[in-house]
Amino acid sequence: MAVSAATVKELRERTGAGMMDCKKALDETGGDMDKAIAWLREKGLSKAAKKAGRATAEGLVALAMAHDGKAAALVELKCETDFVAKNEEFLAKAQEIAQAVLASGETDPAALPAAVTDLSGLIGKIGENMQVGRLAYVALAGEGYIGTYIHSNQKLGVLVVLTGPATAEVAKDVAMQVAAANPLCVRPEQVPAETLEQERSIYLNQIKQEGKPEAIAEKIVQGRLRKFYQDVCLLEQPFIKDDKKTVKDILGKGVEVERFVRIAVGA
Repeated sequence: MAVSAATVKELRERTGAGMMDCKKALDETGGDMDKAIAWLREKGLSKAAKKAGRATAEGLVALAMAHDGKAAALVELKCETDFVAKNEEFLAKAQEIAQAVLASGETDPAALPAAVTDLSGLIGKIGENMQVGRLAYVALAGEGYIGTYIHSNQKLGVLVVLTGPATAEVAKDVAMQVAAANPLCVRPEQVPAETLEQERSIYLNQIKQEGKPEAIAEKIVQGRLRKFYQDVCLLEQPFIKDDKKTVKDILGKGVEVERFVRIAVGA
């Protein structure tokens, strides 16, 4: 079959391969775009394939929010350099993926449409390796509010789900708290058992080294665990805008933190 110039041009844009190589790939695969991309990769002619092994330590986090505020998504799109992370086409691709996650609720890149997650064209055009990183999706079934935060450099994003009679202001404050204080979990009972046991062991060894009486060791351990909870549990943390209050104090009557998601590029 005859391969159109437009199809050759599209393959070139998606892979960064030479025009004649793209035409040959399409001729060899009967004009099938996906098979042609695979053919170029097998031959080592796709720029995207050559760059696939390079480290992607930079990137950005993109946010998509439903019009009714009842669902939101975060996407981490990774690249090699901070310069590319500011590229308009890179930003647009991140936003496209975020919208796809929002529409589908899927957090596995493999479950999204291939055309959305295919980065080969952008890799070939810009000249850097890129990867879809972490995806997050949250939704509200009933009363509540989803708080969001994207840092000014777009390298950190947060989603917080509040249930009950929450307000936009409180949701925003809690999202900023998660961004700044990086809690491990919402409440003390959610701290993993192995983490808790590790902390207890550290505190007991410290007490022995300090020469404290064994009779009061457990009391000291409990006091230090309370401090640990203030560091890692969102509800127990001092509020960033007023450290005389905890996050639990500022939520308001009947408001609960259901969950939060925090994505930081490279972390």
